[in-house]
Amino acid sequence: MNILWGSLTATIGLLMLVAGTAKSEFILYRLMVARSRLLWGEGDAVHRFYQVSGLIVLFLGVLWATGLIWTD
Repeated sequence: MNILWGSLTATIGLLMLVAGTAKSEFILYRLMVARSRLLWGEGDAVHRFYQVSGLIVLFLGVLWATGLIWTD
């Protein structure tokens, strides 16, 4: 089960990282950015936030998939 959930988590992190880097126009990303702008304000701070958080989620997902953390 670790491989399944870890891979899913890593995929979500990768999508956040790529979307933040490309400043994607994907509808789900645009909705998340619109909500985040309330806290982070206008400008590129929102996209930087998604890049950093996507990298962290990707890293944790890889660790989870390899069984180094959150093992049963």
